[in-house]
Amino acid sequence: MNKIFLFALVLLLAACGAPDKEEVTIYTHRHYDVDQQIFEDFEEETGIHVNVVKASADELIERLQSEGDQSPADLLMTVDAGRLVRAADAGLLQPITSETVTSTIPEKLRANDNSWVGLTKRARIIVYSPERVNPENLSTYEGLMDSTWNDRLLIRSSGNIYNQSLMASVIANLGEETARAWASGVVENFARTPSGNDRDQVKAILAGEGDLAVINTYYLGLLLNSSDQQEAQAGEAVKIFWPNQNDRGAHINVSGVGLTANAPNAENAVRLIEFLISKEVQELYASANFEYPANPNAAVSDQLKSWGEFKEDDLALNRLGELNDEAVTIFDEVGWP
Repeated sequence: MNKIFLFALVLLLAACGAPDKEEVTIYTHRHYDVDQQIFEDFEEETGIHVNVVKASADELIERLQSEGDQSPADLLMTVDAGRLVRAADAGLLQPITSETVTSTIPEKLRANDNSWVGLTKRARIIVYSPERVNPENLSTYEGLMDSTWNDRLLIRSSGNIYNQSLMASVIANLGEETARAWASGVVENFARTPSGNDRDQVKAILAGEGDLAVINTYYLGLLLNSSDQQEAQAGEAVKIFWPNQNDRGAHINVSGVGLTANAPNAENAVRLIEFLISKEVQELYASANFEYPANPNAAVSDQLKSWGEFKEDDLALNRLGELNDEAVTIFDEVGWP
């Protein structure tokens, strides 16, 4: 009788299947090799499997909206604070309850309700050809509208979120009227119609198509450490200038992550966020992808050290998302393609 009972129990357990595997699902716009390594390290340390879905931030936000409370996503990761603010405003995120997060990441790098948190910082700076530009003529973002730079300035299109957030920071700091004048002046100084990504702007300096460009810092790190000879030469052909060091400081943005409103594995998601902001992982971001750590206790890489220390804008990054519509409107008004 006992044997029959045990056999039936085995059959019942087999029919029910093994317990569900611990997991967390992340929708991410980041596309860097180091991220996969970090997720694998998290799996090894915790036993929690990380499911990764990649697409653009706008596509991921639209997917979250269409999936509603049936979404499998626990986390949304983007490369810009503006998109995280957009997701939060759409009701797609919920507050992250974690003392580790609030005690580790500075307030300006988090949402007001802690629904998203910055993971890495990237400054948007000026790079220039030392052969054709005297750095004494450089000063601020606003200085780029000066006629000195007519037909010499390279920058991405207005559709790029990094430029939209830079514009939002100008609006927040100086007001719409000054921001509109700045954008109009920059358009007048274009060396060419905006095209390509930040790396392409630096390559254009090497090719003599322009003399200075506005780019994110980590792109320069990627160029300098590229196995592609042309990319490495482009990186070596420019020097960095930190804008606005005598006033508000250089504009920064973050790559960040938000906890989705309907996260089916919220506890695991918070564990992953805490892992991502740990000192060890933050230093890996810095060394592998040349991003500045959001955790102030993490050390920067040798490459980042070589660029020197700089003053950064203390603007709360929520403002980048809140002023995005105004930024896009100004771009349209001044004819920034």
